[in-house]
Amino acid sequence: MEILRTTIPTVPCEAGSGTALTAFFPPIHSNLSNVTVGNMAEQRAEELHQEDTASNRNITFSFGNDNVQDVGSVTPDVHSEAESTEPNFSTATTTDAQHENLSETMDPTSTSGTAERHISIQQSLADLKNLIDIEGAGKKTCPLCPEEKFKPNYSHKLRRHLQHLHWKVSIDFEGYRMCICHLACRRMKTNLNGEQVPVRIGAHYHCIVCSATIARRTDMISHITRHLNKGDTEASFTGASSGQLSSTEVMKEVDTDVHVFPNHTTPQKTDSFFNPKMKPNRQLIFCTLAVLAQERKPLECLDAFGATGIMGLQWAKHLGDAVRVTINDINEGSVKMIGENCHLNRMKVVMNRKEEEEDEDEVEENEDTLGIIEVTQMDANVLMHLRAFDFIHLDPFGTAINYFDAAFRNVRNLGIVSVTSTDISTLYCKALNVTMRHYGCNIVRTEYYKEVAARMVIASMARAAARCNKGIEVLLAVALEHFVLVVVRVLRGPSQADESLKKIRRLIHCQWCEERVFYKKCHMLEESAYQQLPCDCHGSMPGKTAVELGPLWSGSLFNTGFLRRMLFEAVQHGIEDIHPLLKNLTCESECTTLKHHSIFGPMSHSSQEKRKCSEVPGNAAKRQKGDIPSEHPPFYYSIHRHSIRGMNIPKINKFLPYLTQAGFRVGRTHFDPTGIRTDATLAQLKAILMKYSMPTHTDSQPGMHSHASAEPISEPVQDSTPKPLEIDQPAEEVKPESG
Repeated sequence: MEILRTTIPTVPCEAGSGTALTAFFPPIHSNLSNVTVGNMAEQRAEELHQEDTASNRNITFSFGNDNVQDVGSVTPDVHSEAESTEPNFSTATTTDAQHENLSETMDPTSTSGTAERHISIQQSLADLKNLIDIEGAGKKTCPLCPEEKFKPNYSHKLRRHLQHLHWKVSIDFEGYRMCICHLACRRMKTNLNGEQVPVRIGAHYHCIVCSATIARRTDMISHITRHLNKGDTEASFTGASSGQLSSTEVMKEVDTDVHVFPNHTTPQKTDSFFNPKMKPNRQLIFCTLAVLAQERKPLECLDAFGATGIMGLQWAKHLGDAVRVTINDINEGSVKMIGENCHLNRMKVVMNRKEEEEDEDEVEENEDTLGIIEVTQMDANVLMHLRAFDFIHLDPFGTAINYFDAAFRNVRNLGIVSVTSTDISTLYCKALNVTMRHYGCNIVRTEYYKEVAARMVIASMARAAARCNKGIEVLLAVALEHFVLVVVRVLRGPSQADESLKKIRRLIHCQWCEERVFYKKCHMLEESAYQQLPCDCHGSMPGKTAVELGPLWSGSLFNTGFLRRMLFEAVQHGIEDIHPLLKNLTCESECTTLKHHSIFGPMSHSSQEKRKCSEVPGNAAKRQKGDIPSEHPPFYYSIHRHSIRGMNIPKINKFLPYLTQAGFRVGRTHFDPTGIRTDATLAQLKAILMKYSMPTHTDSQPGMHSHASAEPISEPVQDSTPKPLEIDQPAEEVKPESG
């Protein structure tokens, strides 16, 4: 067969370039049409459009071999159709191989020891351009983008692309720039069923310290800031070996050790989410379970969302045989992590209850094992429908509203359900439409929004319990910056459910003065709901001045006797960090100040009741007689919110005795450091606050304004608010007589 030989001028290739410029033609047969030859000529003319030099060389191409030889003429070998079925397009192969080689440098799962920095991390823009032969002729591909994102283009467009897309939004760290990357670096991820599924290719950054890949620039800046706070400033990372726990660190809390990943504080990036800021939440739940363990034992306890399993490990390690702990998580990676953490704390892991009963004798013989923990992997709703528990804790990522029905379905009588809600944007009035969908409540931003969030969660729990013919008794409600914790005791029976539903009412909130009051217990319609408000803003202001909020829980938020027993258990187990919070909650439940309140006063009576209760068999144990909910005034006022312009208000600890002298109940609240919980109306509070405030321009001492400043200030207030002054006047007249 004849071999067609022809000579074609080509673009010169510079020595030392990253990839040699190679051109290929399909096999030329004797019966090729003129159209095919014309297309080849147009394509070749476009490639020669960007010639930078006038000198040409002749290169020989062999379609059976990819070798390039400088022999002075181009000699393409044309074979028959039987010998050559399809052409070998090395241009596409070279581009794909280039991206594969670039992605290999950032693979964190390689076992070659210390991994190299990813190509998106460079010191200067020139280093980024040196990744390819940007000065060479012809079209080049972007080293940080796939061909679907940025097609091969000429040098001037590639320079603009690298500078204005990758380098412009880069993040600086210790002389290096982390540029944005569009390569398929994260090809697979684990879904809820534990299966590996492909990830949608998107823009992301590669951390210079660890192996994390983060999509958003703000999240990457926060991630680097956390590295700086921890002292991790080495600009390299060690590749993780085949064992996942080789890259973990050990965290210790309440004598319990757990393995966590370096990015454990980001729930979207890791299976084992661990938040150190939730330590008060875990300590409160532990004290709650310790109190319940004194009433009856053994307890069937469930941590429905285990993550690292630290909460269940604390229960089993410190309460011993009094509890039977079950830790559940739907994620396979979290279940493996929980098992490793159980072995780290010398706990035996069983996967079902039958294995635990068979291995009880072996645990007694083995001194190295401290206890047994059951670890399950299933949906939390399914598990709570299948089995009954005495204590259930729900702490999902976000709202827990989807698990209330299953939790109250099989919880035993006088059991406890604790819920930690972390959907702060929904509870704290930042996403009102989501609040209506999840909780069915209409709320607005008020000065007491944290207590509104707690009462909203309790109302949802009461409705879920009533659907199962059960009522609730609120033991504890805490709303801090990062979470809202609600602990309730379950009371079985339709009558208990009806009593709980009667405490769900709507709230009237004045938008002018922020006075508030619950609707009265009445099924009949009133002519005007404004008459229930203590303020007269509706009469003095035009239009509608109030808004209806809720439905919310109108009952008590605390159980004083239960809080005292929690404090006693915290002292017994040496949990000192939670003592101040428990003392403040106890004072808030009784609406008293810490000075006039004895925390350990009735503890002896409570201990006697616990001895009597311990003699009663397990399921027949009843509530403590002292665990009766104490009624306290709903909501609180912020004295800074209602301060008078041009007046210096007294300090909050000095202002509380003034309200007590006027005959009101008063105490501080944990919801707001400047808040006061009192049964006085807002008008009465403002009158007393004005009476004991001092003008900003006066030169008198702080203690010399009691009578001199009170008389001129009380005269203008007497016309608008006569009721508060009628209450204050007898208090002033009694002082000289008692002295």
